[in-house]
Amino acid sequence: MSETPKFTVIDRRKFKAEEEKENAQTPAPVPEASTAPVEPSAGPRLVVNESRRETAPVEAPEAALETETEPELPPPPTVQESREQKTAYDASAQRLEDMVRAQNPAMGPQPPVTFEHLVQQFYLSAMIQMGAGAQEGQRPRIDILGARQTIDLLGILAEKTRGNLTEAESRMLDTALFEVRMAFLELTRMITVQGVQPPPPTPPGAKR
Repeated sequence: MSETPKFTVIDRRKFKAEEEKENAQTPAPVPEASTAPVEPSAGPRLVVNESRRETAPVEAPEAALETETEPELPPPPTVQESREQKTAYDASAQRLEDMVRAQNPAMGPQPPVTFEHLVQQFYLSAMIQMGAGAQEGQRPRIDILGARQTIDLLGILAEKTRGNLTEAESRMLDTALFEVRMAFLELTRMITVQGVQPPPPTPPGAKR
């Protein structure tokens, strides 16, 4: 007679109840925060901070460049330095004059430079640039733009020294400035007339 296997019936409901009881007592593990980059959502987002971060590095080099390109002026000389330099300059100029007079005994001492010499220098430069002083038979060389600059310098001198000159110095400066400006007007008028040539005359009997 063969042995018949025995089967044991197990109540699964009992094990299921105990498993649910253990799960209720044990807290569920909290998932750790993910360190992976979060994909941007399709919705709107604020980009004010990003625009500031992008523009800041661009503006900084320009500001630094402007600071670097600004010329740095040297400090002005002190009163002591100016006094010592003036003394050395006068001594050097006197030695030079003594050397020139030793080679030319007939030449007397040079007069001191005054404000009149400065005005005359500008006056003569402007007139020479406008063609004055040319030898007879030679075509004068005209530098009209250079003459204009010299006349403007003379005008700046008159403006900056107004109220600080004597009556004679002011009269001399005003007269020189008036004369060079009149010469400039006459010269520019001549250049304008020569630049526009009239049409040639029509021959008699020709059709117009």
